[in-house]
Amino acid sequence: MRFIDEATITVRSGKGGNGCLSFRREKYIPKGGPDGGDGGKGGDVVLMAAERILTLFDFRLKRLYEARNGEGGMGKDRFGANAADLVLELPVGTQVFEVAEDGSETLVADLTIPGEPVVVCKGGDGGRGNIHFKSAVNQAPRRAEKGWPGQEKHLRLVLKILADVGLLGLPNAGKSTFLAAVSAARPKIAAYPFTTLTPNLGVLHDDEGRRLVIADIPGLIEGASQGLGLGHKFLKHVERTRFLVHLLGTDEIREDDPFLGFRLLDEELERFDPRLASKDQIRVVNKIDLLDAAALDALKSKAAAAGLSVFFVSALRGDGLEDLVDEIWRRNLALEEPRDAAEGSEAS
Repeated sequence: MRFIDEATITVRSGKGGNGCLSFRREKYIPKGGPDGGDGGKGGDVVLMAAERILTLFDFRLKRLYEARNGEGGMGKDRFGANAADLVLELPVGTQVFEVAEDGSETLVADLTIPGEPVVVCKGGDGGRGNIHFKSAVNQAPRRAEKGWPGQEKHLRLVLKILADVGLLGLPNAGKSTFLAAVSAARPKIAAYPFTTLTPNLGVLHDDEGRRLVIADIPGLIEGASQGLGLGHKFLKHVERTRFLVHLLGTDEIREDDPFLGFRLLDEELERFDPRLASKDQIRVVNKIDLLDAAALDALKSKAAAAGLSVFFVSALRGDGLEDLVDEIWRRNLALEEPRDAAEGSEAS
């Protein structure tokens, strides 16, 4: 499935139904009074996050969404029916921006809670029928209101993956293999760069029934923050993660500067958004199955000499994964409460 993370749409709420201009016409009441009913309310446009929706692909195919109009009022004091609301289901993690005529944008919704409705366009109220305009001096009012118009808005939808952990690395660092090894995810795996064109999600479960979501972000390259490679399009997906697991493959390690790959991506995060660079990281060297024992010992010594805390694993063979997963759980639990408290204060 192609991952579509942005779309621009137009939404219109329904117009209110017109009030009715009507008078009683019965056999023994030749001059009946007004009996025109009110028009019904137009439908609202409602946005709602749904876990079963994974991408914004459908919103690329269809750009205009219109709620129904309210029914007009009728004689004999009959009111028009209200129109049903138009509910648009979006992926969890979608941010909704209203686009003004001058191109400026305002955040109107951040859909992080499944099933929570957000009204973005209110339907127009129905017009009043002539029964409302009868008075002592006007027993037969020939006045009824038209329904009120609905609203129209241009919206830009931006999907940001909601995950606890962001899995980052240069192309072909072995992130997909790692994700498949530690979770039930089955991402596409191949021995060439940019295999991952879609952020894959893996879920870890522990014995206490807790779960932890890891997002495998597509391979980044130097210059990603300027839009090179696949990086710029997906860097924003790490904004909501608690911390990052940063993978570097042993086949990317250079003799003169073995941990250059870590610094390259740190610099890209800093250029894109300094808040991302400040996120807690677990640094991992993957593919140690490609090294002999002496080379691995030398690499560990260089990490210690550089003052780097690094896990050495083979996602393919399983070496070192148990200790790494334990650290991921420990780090997540340590950061879970502070982030939840911060999100609660933002909401208030």
